[in-house]
Amino acid sequence: MSRRMTLTRYTIEQEHQHPEATGDFSALLNAVATSAKIISNRVRLGGLAGTLSSSPKELDLVSNEIVVDETQWGGHLTGILSEDLEEVFPIPNAYKRGKYLLAMDPLDGSSSIDINISVGTIFSILRSPRPGEVATAEDFLQPGTAQVCAGFVLYGPSTMLVITTGAGVDGFTLNPEVGEFELTHPGMRVPQTTSEFAINASNERFWEAPIKRYVDELLAGSTGPRGRDFNMRWIASLVAETYRILTRGGVFLYPTDTKQPAASGRLRLLYEANPVAFLIEQAGGKASTGRARMLEVQPADIHERVPLIFGSREEVERIEQYHTQDTDEPYYESSLFNTRSLFRS
Repeated sequence: MSRRMTLTRYTIEQEHQHPEATGDFSALLNAVATSAKIISNRVRLGGLAGTLSSSPKELDLVSNEIVVDETQWGGHLTGILSEDLEEVFPIPNAYKRGKYLLAMDPLDGSSSIDINISVGTIFSILRSPRPGEVATAEDFLQPGTAQVCAGFVLYGPSTMLVITTGAGVDGFTLNPEVGEFELTHPGMRVPQTTSEFAINASNERFWEAPIKRYVDELLAGSTGPRGRDFNMRWIASLVAETYRILTRGGVFLYPTDTKQPAASGRLRLLYEANPVAFLIEQAGGKASTGRARMLEVQPADIHERVPLIFGSREEVERIEQYHTQDTDEPYYESSLFNTRSLFRS
């Protein structure tokens, strides 16, 4: 019986389709995959690992160190941007510098790791505007449309790597018997319609009117304007939410709210929103700020925060439409637990 295609073979065959390819990209992606294997083991062991405590913050920092250690020496990068580093990490002078930039969240969802919820690594690969030079923050300030590759690793009952290079989305599962990622989910697609949505309902009092309208309509179910029932999900792990939507559809909302007026959103643009948006678009879905295409947002800061709404195309387009309409009506002031209560017919 033939074995499934490994990630190594997959990336090499992808590069063979481009005569100008040098092999640097496939080597970088495989270094990221090696990092994921190591992090997967650390997450699985948690507090049992002799050098680690079970503290989510310590696991965050260890995951960051693992990715940096595995990717800095290969000669493929000029710099690394991480959620766990305040400044850009330039590739040291001791190593050759290449032509790519790596932006990452080393352990997304780590605040939930102590209750054994799936967490993951999110990453984005960009071309450096100055190959071979010491990377600066300005080098990373590229819109999501400039991404060469994006992906995430999900550390759950199985460890999965989901990637796009701009030609669809493919999912690989780590086979622990051989220590390789094998292609198990080729051509992943987001269903265009859905009956599931994910939002943190505890922030309802801070939502803008279009989001209140949208959620109220979903909660009204078959007796409301949508004419059918919806289920609400909330995992509080972006990688887990993204994987669920890639496999069975849905819409995820982390919208602009008034809880922190100085911030337009809560998720990081360069290493959370952009890679997820690239994956979702390549799988046939849609990703938005609520008012604009996520991948067209021009970054102003390496740790910039943005609102993020993504998933099945029909739902995201409806939410965008609501943001363009006049919503100064009494209906939109209703609370989830007031006139249109969850506990009233």
